[in-house]
Formats: sequence, C-alpha cells, structure tokens
Amino acid sequence: MSQMTMVAGGVLVAVVCSVVVRKQAPEIALVLTICAATAVVLSVSRELGEVVAYVERLTQMAGISRELIVPVMKATGIAILSKFIGEFCRDAKEGGLASVVELAGTVLGLVAVMPLMGAVLELLESLMS
Repeated sequence: MSQMTMVAGGVLVAVVCSVVVRKQAPEIALVLTICAATAVVLSVSRELGEVVAYVERLTQMAGISRELIVPVMKATGIAILSKFIGEFCRDAKEGGLASVVELAGTVLGLVAVMPLMGAVLELLESLMS
C-alpha cells in the first residue's frame, strides 16, 4: 500500500508540473510525462518479477505445462505495453499512431496465444474421439 501511495503521489506531482509546463513548452511536458511513467514502471518492476515467479510456481504445483502459461504471459505483456505506448501517443496528440499501436498489440497478442489455441483444439479433438 505504501508503494502505491508513493506512486500516486509522484504521478500527481508530475501531472501538476506537466499541466503547468504544457502551456509554455508542450515538448517538455511530454518528456516529463514519459520520465514519470518510466519511473513508475521501474519502481514496480521487481514486483512484476515476483508475479512471474509466483505464476511459474503455481504452474509447477498444478502440473500445468509451461507451454500453456507462456503464451498467456506474453499476451498479457503485449497488452500492457500496447496500452502504455498508445496512451503516450494520445498524450502527444498522435491518436492515429495510438490506434495503430493498439491494433498491432491486438494482432501480436493473438499470434502469441496461437500455440495455446492449438493445444485447446487438440484437447477437444481427443475428448471428442
């Protein structure tokens, strides 16, 4: 909870600074926003590693093949990254680029889960026969 309070406080300060600076120098405001977002991502990166380790441990305990979990993790990472970059593009008044990034994220997310879809189809075929 305390880490989220720090993140929220830092982001609020960055937003206020960005709003004040944006009228005079929009480029600096964009750089400030990017720096704040990067700082937040770096501050929670250790926890992201803990989440991945926990999912791997659960996978081992449940006896689920790693090949089934990896596509889900990849798709999740692609979704987070495309949303993140899309919002930066919108902040820079580049709505068209934001849409393209999100479309690319959708396509790449589908590509990432194709092995999982194949495994589900194989399971259905084995159950039906």
